[in-house]
Parts: sequence; C-alpha cells; structure tokens
Amino acid sequence: MTQPPRWSREQLEKDRLLAIEHFRSERLEEPLEAYLEAFDDYQGVVEDLLEQTVDLTAVTEQAVDILCDSKLQEVFRYLAGPPISVDDLGTVAEARLSAGSLRSDPAMMQRVVESVLTALDRRRFPWVSEGREPAEGEKSAAVLASAALMATSRVQTTRRSLGKRQQEQRIEDALLGAGFQKVPRRKMPTLYDAPDPGEFCGESLLGTRKADFVVCLWDRRAMPIEAKVSNSATNSVKRLNNDAAAKAVEWRRGLGHDQVVPVAVLSGVFKLHNLEQAQQSGLSIFWAHDLAQMLAWIESTRLS
Repeated sequence: MTQPPRWSREQLEKDRLLAIEHFRSERLEEPLEAYLEAFDDYQGVVEDLLEQTVDLTAVTEQAVDILCDSKLQEVFRYLAGPPISVDDLGTVAEARLSAGSLRSDPAMMQRVVESVLTALDRRRFPWVSEGREPAEGEKSAAVLASAALMATSRVQTTRRSLGKRQQEQRIEDALLGAGFQKVPRRKMPTLYDAPDPGEFCGESLLGTRKADFVVCLWDRRAMPIEAKVSNSATNSVKRLNNDAAAKAVEWRRGLGHDQVVPVAVLSGVFKLHNLEQAQQSGLSIFWAHDLAQMLAWIESTRLS
C-alpha cells in the first residue's frame, strides 16, 4: 500500500513559513466592518443599560428587565473587570441564567446581580464605588471602553470559529473536486462501518474519537482528517500535538496501523518542533495552502 508522505525538516519549515505568511495576509486584509458593526451595536446597548439603571445606581430595581434580555444580560456581565462568562457567573452565583429560571427565583436573581456588582470594574465605572454621579466625560469613556471590549471579544470568537469552518469548507470542496462523493455522517465503531472507497463523510465518530472528516481511500483504508487552525506557536501544541496527534495514536492502535491513515490539514502558526513530533507519532501532515499535495497522494492510492 502507498504510504503517505513524511516530510523532511526542511520541507516542514518551508510550508510552516508559507502558512504564517498566509495567516498574516488574512489578518491584515480582514475587513474592519465586522468590528465596527459590533462596536456600534454594543455601544447602543451599553448606553441603554446605563440609562435604564440610572448610571448603575438602580441595578437591583431593574434586574428583571436586564437579566431577562439576552443583550442586556451580556452587557451586564461585561461590567465586571475582567468580564464574567456565562458559565462562571452561573457557578459563582449558583444560578441558572435563563429568563424563566431567573423570573421564578428572585433570590437567585439577586445573587447574580451581587456577583457582578462585587466585581464591577472600578476603572471604567469609578463613580459607583465613590457614591457620586458620573461626569459626562467619564460616562462617555465607560461606554466606549465597554463597547470596544465587547466588540473585540465578539470578533475574536467569530474569527476562531470562522477560520475552522472556512478550512473545513476548502477541504470538502477539494474532495468533491477530486471526484469523491459526500455521504451522511455516521458512527464507525469498526472500519466495516466506514464509507466506501471514493466516499467521505463530515464530522463523525471513528472508533472512540471524532474526526472532522472520514475519507475512504481507493485502497479501502480509512483516512480521518482533522482541520487545525492555530493563531500562535504556543497554541499549536494544543491544536496539533495534544489533539490531532493524540487521536492519530488512538486510531492506529484501536483500528490497525495499516488500516488507518490519520491526517491533519494545517493553517496558521505552528512550531517546527511540534510538527516534527506530530509526524513522528504517525500523523500525516498537509497544508491548507497546498491541498493539491493531499489530493495527489489520495489519487496514488488507486494504484496500490
């Protein structure tokens, strides 16, 4: 059977640097509109919250309206410094943050309010702890700072999920363009349950671990693909070694070293050392900026 390519240190370094260049270009060319739109949206909601609570002096009286409105509740969480996530707030306040639960339990609602106000950002809202009315300038600064903080968070979250979705779409388009047929997702406790040669499915459980794609090569071997996007060299350890490479070891051990070809399609920033370690563990590496390499190897399995 045709074995997947194993890249030299020099080849890995060349593609690693190309991936970083692509990452830089995408970040520099990323449109500003998404941030500005989020900023304008949050600015209006922050202003509404301050007006509704009389500059945060009547939060308890307005708790029902604030916490039972999804946008106002989000802004309310961001009053803390640092902001409190939904999960953390639920744990700290021993609360369920759904509107129905909050309306039915005033004591729980009060715990949520107190948890946020206890952690209130005193740099953004100094007048609250000082027991006075805000000056117009500091109120305006608080609104702008809060809107910027929330808009940045939204764009970062969207960027992370969008990057992976875009990469998965490129992989799917490449497979379809190579003549593969997409079939429904399924659980695959054994290789007998995998797609037929020339077919692939989206995110599915192969053995005991999920893969972003499971491809059946022309020689009937299963090729699980993990799409990995890393925005920093530090993050690459988690994305590549602790996740994709660890899955590769489990798939090969559980389903057969000669029957499974675990693959990672990478984009973004990765350390050379981590790439070498992942490859040594049995993970085959391809790059999103050159999917032709992966398709060429897949085609070679017709002849094995």
